[in-house]
Amino acid sequence: MGDSPRSSIHLALGGDAVADVLLWKNWIGSLIVLVSSTVFWILFKIAGYNLLQFIANVLLLLVTILFFWAKSASILNRPLPPLPDLDVSDETFLAVAEVMCDWGNRALSIARDIAIGGDLKVLLQVVSSLWLISVIGGLFDFLTLIYVGILVCLSVPVLYEKRQDQIDDKLSTAHSVFQAQYRKLDDMILSKIPFPKSKEKKTQ
Repeated sequence: MGDSPRSSIHLALGGDAVADVLLWKNWIGSLIVLVSSTVFWILFKIAGYNLLQFIANVLLLLVTILFFWAKSASILNRPLPPLPDLDVSDETFLAVAEVMCDWGNRALSIARDIAIGGDLKVLLQVVSSLWLISVIGGLFDFLTLIYVGILVCLSVPVLYEKRQDQIDDKLSTAHSVFQAQYRKLDDMILSKIPFPKSKEKKTQ
């Protein structure tokens, strides 16, 4: 038996705590992410709070609380503040390095296809993607873009889970139309580029 649409979506998102938050299975965690991101956006965007100032004030408050907690614990024979182990394991560094290396190799592969291989389709895809990023970046500042991304991540997966069949049908139709228009545009552009004709060497 295959997985149900609900379980398949959960597995596609990783099947872990992050998937539970995105699909509102862990509604407390989802609510915390939504409220905290909204508060941060209001503080930095509307109230004009500075990020460096905010980090400094939070660290100052945290250090002060820990200092007085430790002092009062030694005087009142109370347990010390439960600080977690802040050491980062070698496995974490290796995992991050592996992801960065993978993304770097992909970027170099795309650059090689454009510069050396002369792949026009890859060039058009890169140009259109960068143009779209530039347009979106002109409409929103970086902080608002992050906040909108969080809202999208907390709304799109759960909406797709509830309306998967209808959304799949519409996406399939849109993909077919996009592919047809892309091939038409690609043929129009390629037909206007004067490619040199290959000449076969005569064997003597």
